[in-house]
Amino acid sequence: MATYAIGDVQGCHEPLARLLDKLRFDPARDRLWFCGDLVNRGGQSLETLRLIRSLDAVSTVVLGNHDLSLLAIAERDEADQRRVNPDLQRVLFAEDRAELLGWLRMRPLFHVDRELGFAMVHAGLAPKWTLAIAARRAAEVEAKLRGDAYRRLLEQMYGNKPAAWSPKLDGIERLRAIINVMTRMRFCDVRGRIAFDAKGRPGTQPPGQYPWFEVPGHARRDLPLVTGHWSTLGLFMGLGIYALDTGCVWGGKLTALELGPEPRVIQVPGRADPAPGPRED
Repeated sequence: MATYAIGDVQGCHEPLARLLDKLRFDPARDRLWFCGDLVNRGGQSLETLRLIRSLDAVSTVVLGNHDLSLLAIAERDEADQRRVNPDLQRVLFAEDRAELLGWLRMRPLFHVDRELGFAMVHAGLAPKWTLAIAARRAAEVEAKLRGDAYRRLLEQMYGNKPAAWSPKLDGIERLRAIINVMTRMRFCDVRGRIAFDAKGRPGTQPPGQYPWFEVPGHARRDLPLVTGHWSTLGLFMGLGIYALDTGCVWGGKLTALELGPEPRVIQVPGRADPAPGPRED
């Protein structure tokens, strides 16, 4: 039995199918972790969601910023939904959209498996968050997403303020701060203020900003953490971090990591024709 963590798929169904073949994935024996951003730009988001949902019994998925964005767009009127890219429209107007989006909304923001010895989040953690604190903060958002008032959260979750987590926050600002940390963060300062516009490789950030996992004095985390989100970082393994977004949708690779005492990297080529437009979140 093996457990494989897989980086951002972003609607690249064909590379995902090739990766599963290369892994010789057997749902009777193996398990999958997905680091979020299942959808957007790859041209096959509908097929990707259908495949991963079909593997629900043997998979763990954490929500990424693109997954949350899809859920938010789905709550808008039809005219607005028809303004998004064709890849997402195929999900929004699919006959099984209610089942797919209902399943997606129930995914967690954060996952810990102490028996296996790994944790997973899409983007990162605030400097002072231990894994236990992160689990409590994620649970606050998950309860709202799974409750009757989820539409209000999806309508109000966008925004760069507050830029840093504080335990004094409440209401929608508190939930937005948690979502921003867990699904959007790359660089932050020592107080946890996120540099939302800094999206390049380490070394390109503004003065006083650090990769979130290198902030001086950050809390000790007692398990290695698997992440995605940061395609310009590329495959990074160090400091207790396994960053697996290797730019599949941008013509890079789709990466899996076999989780265990000696983690093993497995990759396949990503999308043959890189997604159009600038490289973004």
